Amino acid sequence: MMQTQQVKRHRHGALQLVSTQAMPRETWLDVRKQGIGASDAAAAVGISPYQSPLELWLIKTGRDSDMPKPNPDDESSPMYWGNILEPIVAQHYTKRTGNKVRKVNAVLQHPDADKHWMLANLDYTVTHNSDVQILECKTAGEWGAKHWRDGVPEYVQCQVQHQLAVTGKQAADVCVLLCGQEIKIYRIERDEALIEKLIALERQFWHCVETDTPPPVDGSDSSGRALKYLYPNDSGDVLDLTEDSHLCQVFVDLLAARDTIAQAQQQEDLYKQTLQEKMGEASRIIFPAGEVSWKKNKTGSRRFLVRA
Repeated sequence: MMQTQQVKRHRHGALQLVSTQAMPRETWLDVRKQGIGASDAAAAVGISPYQSPLELWLIKTGRDSDMPKPNPDDESSPMYWGNILEPIVAQHYTKRTGNKVRKVNAVLQHPDADKHWMLANLDYTVTHNSDVQILECKTAGEWGAKHWRDGVPEYVQCQVQHQLAVTGKQAADVCVLLCGQEIKIYRIERDEALIEKLIALERQFWHCVETDTPPPVDGSDSSGRALKYLYPNDSGDVLDLTEDSHLCQVFVDLLAARDTIAQAQQQEDLYKQTLQEKMGEASRIIFPAGEVSWKKNKTGSRRFLVRA
């Protein structure tokens, strides 16, 4: 764990919890467990497409020791390329807008004592511009780019509003590199009503951390992973829930859902086979709503893919 350091006020209005200059990654991860960072915000309030509140809770309560960790040196991971490309995205933001930026090497903390758990790592600050003060850099590959079709995804907006809440600033620019070849820039203004709701929801999550109470599951893959690591063993005990009307109904609904999935799977297979029959030896079909490909992969078998 990090050594206790004196908290000082940062020029942004937030408190500087600790400098990250030359800080080892392991120490930085320990610091993040002291609160909810901007990149945690969407998961904490249940809107992240990548992480559930339960999985985040495991991390914040130190129960993640056996969970697989992303490797920052894995060249096949989006995180690796995001880190590599971040300064390039920032350079092109300056080239496109003329705004100069400065790297922030610190973990910032909300200045209000009752919001001490609100932390933020900013990518950059925008200097000498009264209209915008923060720059958030993003990269998105072919899969991630779908989240940006209608502008800034909700989970990124949540991250930025968290940053504005911690720093007290009024606006941030989000600069995203899509599929390695297209730069887009979006302005996000401070939204006091949204920040108020965000703080209330984050406070509920942090209460779960402080009281060691796991948040409810949400049906996501992330929540399923978290349960496997939270309860890795079975005791052999038998629970009699015949008198629990709520969970009895949950079980009935589970059976109904499985039946619905089986019927939907059969219908999907019919649609797929109908298209394959029409394709024959063709590689692609195009439609107004998207396309289908059916091509040989490295193993020699044909792989069927649908893109909307």
